Amino acid sequence: MLTSLQNPLVKETRKLHQSKGRREKQLFLVEGTHLLEEACRRDYPLITIFYTPEWQEKHKSLCELVSQKAQGIELVSARVIQSLATTVNPDGVVAIAPQSQTNFMKIRTLGIALDKIQDPGNLGTIIRTASATNIDGLFVSRDSVDLYHPKVVRASAGEWFNLHKTISENLKDEVLKLQSQDLQVLATVPNSTINYWEIDLRKPTIIVLGNEGSGISKDLIDLADYSVKIPLSNGVESLNVAISTAIILYEVQRQRQT
Repeated sequence: MLTSLQNPLVKETRKLHQSKGRREKQLFLVEGTHLLEEACRRDYPLITIFYTPEWQEKHKSLCELVSQKAQGIELVSARVIQSLATTVNPDGVVAIAPQSQTNFMKIRTLGIALDKIQDPGNLGTIIRTASATNIDGLFVSRDSVDLYHPKVVRASAGEWFNLHKTISENLKDEVLKLQSQDLQVLATVPNSTINYWEIDLRKPTIIVLGNEGSGISKDLIDLADYSVKIPLSNGVESLNVAISTAIILYEVQRQRQT
């Protein structure tokens, strides 16, 4: 059993708490029983599993499953799990997984492009909602929050492993390419004169949403076929970007089901 916080594997794993470490190693953390179950259900590859004796006793069947899937398993003390996890009260299991993106993602009817999203909770919630509404895929600009941030993975409630997604080096070029494939581009802009429900969302669509503070980049707004707003009561400045995403995605669902 690993009990020392100075163990080389423990020290290397802790580097995955930081974006730099995740990027350099091309790895990320899967924390907690629920996320581990979802990773297994989607057959996502796992490298190393760390778990306590208490977790092993409580989750015998899952422990056996991940032991077969992972390249390595490590029985560790509660103190070590506490140091490996980014949560305050870890439930006894942490896994290392390889980073993996969807290459050559095909957007047939509905996609999302996110420009400079900074809050990991928002990105995770958007992923969860996007999966619930069955979109084809999600593009995240390189200057957004790290797609593999522990809070992003947790906030997705496991849907992180289900949704096609990729980090875009040039979001404008990505959106232009989709536009050339006959997808209409919808940009969310607070000062638009068009309400989001006034657009025919039954057509193949890419929805562009922007930074929580500064919104969408001007070059993305300029190329959009439509700029739309979510109307707000007087005195209300804006909505959370994850809420805005959900409102528009469910309007798409409403229009396509009627």
